[in-house]
Amino acid sequence: MSFNIFDIAGSGMTAQRIKMDTIASNIANINTTRQPDGAKGVYVKKDVSFRTIYEDTVNRGYSNFSSNNPDAQFDPKTGNMLINANVALNNGVVTGGVRVDEIYEAENGVKTVYDPSHPDADEEGYVDLPNISLVEEMVGMISASRAYEANATVAQNVTTMMQSAMNI
Repeated sequence: MSFNIFDIAGSGMTAQRIKMDTIASNIANINTTRQPDGAKGVYVKKDVSFRTIYEDTVNRGYSNFSSNNPDAQFDPKTGNMLINANVALNNGVVTGGVRVDEIYEAENGVKTVYDPSHPDADEEGYVDLPNISLVEEMVGMISASRAYEANATVAQNVTTMMQSAMNI
């Protein structure tokens, strides 16, 4: 049995947690017009991009059944092929899943609104604010939360199946 399903589910959970953290940061800074040091500068909305992880362990020689390959041995007496695929245990290398590729500043991350009463408004009464929609951020949070839960459910179901198989 291959155990890389835990790598896949775990990497998905990690990626979605980072996405939820980024969304929480966006919501927390929805009206931020100053930098952490107090200087003028609007917070720019952040987005997360993911990238798949796929290590093709099967095509690294494990499927090569040539006679000089120690991973596959043919017994001419019985006609059986003994295959040591080394796919079941991945030796600590994540062979599949997703990772956070980048946390980047969103395009059009700043909006200008007319608010002459705002302390950071310019001479004409306009102020730069983060272009963050609370509705969009909450939809993203719910989506990331559900994806996290789905990955956790996958890991739990595989654990249950493995326990059931050992009881047979």
